Amino acid sequence: MASWKNATIDRTATLRGILRPVETAARTDLRRDAPVSEPLRPFVERYWSVRWDLTGQPPFRSEVLSHPSVNLSVESGTDPRFGVAMPAVLLHGVVTRRFSIDLTGSGRVNAVKFRPGGFTALTGALPARNSVAPLGRELGIPAERLLIDVLEPEDDDDRAAVLDASLAPLATEPPDAYLDLLGLIGAMIEDRELVRVDQVAALGGVSVRSLQRLFAGYVGVSPKAVLARYRLQDAAAAIDAGEVHDLAGLAASLGWFDQAHFSRNFHAVVGVTPSAYLQRARQAR
Repeated sequence: MASWKNATIDRTATLRGILRPVETAARTDLRRDAPVSEPLRPFVERYWSVRWDLTGQPPFRSEVLSHPSVNLSVESGTDPRFGVAMPAVLLHGVVTRRFSIDLTGSGRVNAVKFRPGGFTALTGALPARNSVAPLGRELGIPAERLLIDVLEPEDDDDRAAVLDASLAPLATEPPDAYLDLLGLIGAMIEDRELVRVDQVAALGGVSVRSLQRLFAGYVGVSPKAVLARYRLQDAAAAIDAGEVHDLAGLAASLGWFDQAHFSRNFHAVVGVTPSAYLQRARQAR
């Protein structure tokens, strides 16, 4: 496989994924900018936080085209979430569909977003897909201790620093295979002309089967699913940014053979057609 060891790790970072961000910003306070210490940067993309107060108001449905990443969250609030009483430390496996949650009452989340494959490279564990469960022994850190330590400070940056300090002792030299994966993930994010798995395999100098094994071992989902997710994120982000006036042109630019195929794929994941999503984005702006 071609060496990606010198690839810029931050190529695997992207802020895309939140659906209807204008509406989300009006109802929640979301931050995604807390720094990551150097030993953890190969594994952790960012620390993020969100808080809301909808007391006496209807629930707000937050929806995300999730990244192929594991998240670890420390959560508190007035109402249970994911069937778990608050406060709690939750481990979120890679989501293969649209992630939706109805935010109610008041609540707060401080979380770690790992790079694709980063949780497995750091811990050796591969959480189940589409799962949200209380943290077990995956990190070797008692969930009760982590909960107390993170919730003690009020400031989000201080909470992120606690998470960073808790994870830092786990950091080791990243495996070469994982660094290869990071390089390929970065290319998949940046290069909109990468629309087929065989193109990614050729870029890495490996067979399609070897590429599939690499993704299965670290990410837990196929490279085809990851490619499709990034291109759909590109489509939704372009619509939300007001950059789209021609859906057929958008579909072609992102590798779909025709608008009908794009519309079916978009609707299957996002839950509405691209034209309906475009109309709602225009209304929100």
